[in-house]
Amino acid sequence: MKKLELFDDKQQEIASLAKALSHPARIAILQFLASTPTCISGDISDYLPLSRTTVSQHLKELKSIGLIQGDVEGLKIKYCLNKEGIEKLNQVFGNLFDEITPDDNKIC
Repeated sequence: MKKLELFDDKQQEIASLAKALSHPARIAILQFLASTPTCISGDISDYLPLSRTTVSQHLKELKSIGLIQGDVEGLKIKYCLNKEGIEKLNQVFGNLFDEITPDDNKIC
C-alpha cells in the first residue's frame, strides 16, 4: 500500500493543488494571466525573470492540474486561466480554511 492511499481523495486533491502553487513563479504566472485576457507563452517569459524553458515547465504543471488552459495558434500557444479550475481552487481552499479556522472557545 502506498502512503498516499492512507489519505482520502479530498486531502490528496488539496495536496496536489498546493503542490502546483508551491513555486512563486507559478503564483506570478497565475497573477499575470489574471491581469491579461489571453497571453502568448513568450510574453510570460518577458514578464518573469525566468527563461522560456523554465516558464514552459511551470506552465505545464499549471495546465496539468487544470488551473490554466492553452490553445495552439500557429507556432505559439495562447494561455489563459481555466475558469473552472480556478473556481475549484477557490472552493477547495476556501473549504479547507473554513475547516481549520481556530475556535476562539478552545483553550490551549
